[in-house]
Amino acid sequence: METPFISDQELIGEYLSGNHASLEILINRHKQKVYSYILLVVKDRSLADDIFQDAFIKVINTLRTGTYKEEGKFIQWVMRISHNLIIDHYRKSKRIPTVENTGEDGDIFDHLYIADDSVEDRMIMDQIHQDVRSLIEYLPEEQREVLMMRHYADMSFKEIAEQTDVSINTALGRMRYALINLRKLIEKKELILTT
Repeated sequence: METPFISDQELIGEYLSGNHASLEILINRHKQKVYSYILLVVKDRSLADDIFQDAFIKVINTLRTGTYKEEGKFIQWVMRISHNLIIDHYRKSKRIPTVENTGEDGDIFDHLYIADDSVEDRMIMDQIHQDVRSLIEYLPEEQREVLMMRHYADMSFKEIAEQTDVSINTALGRMRYALINLRKLIEKKELILTT
């Protein structure tokens, strides 16, 4: 008689109810895919072992604390954790300084540059840009609009002022406050923007 297939969500529920064997089934079901991905990126078996172990420790801790939310598939969540741990490893190993809050002047985008074409550097740069884009969504509409026009549409402040029907000084002020607010968000969310 064939054993019925138990979904990932059912296994998670059983694990949370005290059946620790269900976690082993879950890990065994996905370990090959997760480990292969990590090894493909880091190209070092020992490092891949460490990151794989850290990923599932994070999974177990998240499940135990009850903070896991079933917003998609379990495997996609585990792959995302693995991806983030790989990025964290490369950020730490390169020991490149972070963007620091040195006052109100200056532009956070001046600290971002196009990285080398290595897979690791591209992953880190993609994550940084994704982090910055998600932070921009928290800005007030007027600040977000000026920032997007300036950095993503490469418009001058004169063009921005004309487009938004405000003075150049107002456009500059909105940009200044957008950058101040971005720095505050970076600190609050404890993001590391390294390249």
